[in-house]
Amino acid sequence: MTTKHLLKAFAGWSAEQKPLVLASVFETEGSTYSKAGAQMLITTDGHFQGMLSGGCLEGDLAERAHTVIKSGVPQSVTYDLGKNDEELWGLGVGCDGLMRIFLQPLLADDDYEPFASMAKAFAGDDVQFAATVLESSLENLAVGATLVNVDSLVAFSNIADDYIDRVKALATVALREKRSISKEVGIDDGVVKLLITLLQPPPEILVLGAGLDAEPVVRLASELGWRVTIQDHRPAYIESGNFVTAEHIHCMPVDEISASLDLDGYAATIVMSHHLASDRQYLRQLAGSHIEYIGLLGPGDRRRRLLEELGDLSDSLESRVHGPAGLDLGGRGPASIALSIIAEMHQYLMRQRGC
Repeated sequence: MTTKHLLKAFAGWSAEQKPLVLASVFETEGSTYSKAGAQMLITTDGHFQGMLSGGCLEGDLAERAHTVIKSGVPQSVTYDLGKNDEELWGLGVGCDGLMRIFLQPLLADDDYEPFASMAKAFAGDDVQFAATVLESSLENLAVGATLVNVDSLVAFSNIADDYIDRVKALATVALREKRSISKEVGIDDGVVKLLITLLQPPPEILVLGAGLDAEPVVRLASELGWRVTIQDHRPAYIESGNFVTAEHIHCMPVDEISASLDLDGYAATIVMSHHLASDRQYLRQLAGSHIEYIGLLGPGDRRRRLLEELGDLSDSLESRVHGPAGLDLGGRGPASIALSIIAEMHQYLMRQRGC
């Protein structure tokens, strides 16, 4: 499951006015497929987008979703996969961990909140958060009440105003630690358990060069849920029809990308035009950006030559240009090279996100 695929499913199901359930992992112990903050959407007819386990729990969650939609009441469920119980949901799961999952109804009459606001947050550029009440001893702070914060503003909330500042204070911990958390807090004379979910937009990457070997790079990145922009100065390459999974396709002179594209909006880039002068010009413009991962296709000697030719600009590029791009996985051909490049980029991006 990726955020991009989750949002696509939500757009389709909400357009059809289907009742949905949002399943969110809020606690785990031991070895589990997902950690706190992982999300899944479930329809009344048993379809779902997202996986919280390797397939062990999804069937049972779909069954429970019927109850949640029918009652309109959120529900918490605990799955202890470490128990030696071969009769668990009729499966011998064989896993070793514990997961607690919160199920919330999402209805057309409620404009599919709170997930509708979460979806808008995911579509932005910066990390946002949602805070959901999992347990509460306070009469005026109901289980399932949620606040969605976007750019320091409350995009949606059915949490009483008196508690919003306390909730935001807890969210700063999750933002600082770069991870979703659940925590019990004392509020007034009661105790409330909250899930703070970080809403991280899918990373956006820039592919510079649209040769045949760029197609598997774009396809793999899209499969991972990344937002992909591809650029080439050669119309025949861009118009080949090989990049249907890219979100943005550009054809412009190589010396215009810094003026035409917001380079700082990209989390990573790969330079792969197979043309020395073009790659040099791409690197020249990337030097002024804040992109920390710049992959460069080709051998190490080619990287050294390009940086030398860029003179003083090489100082700002030296630590950022990864060349030869990719992890040493072995294998040959476009697919293997693409896998290698995407693997290294994935490693970098996940570390940046605290994963």
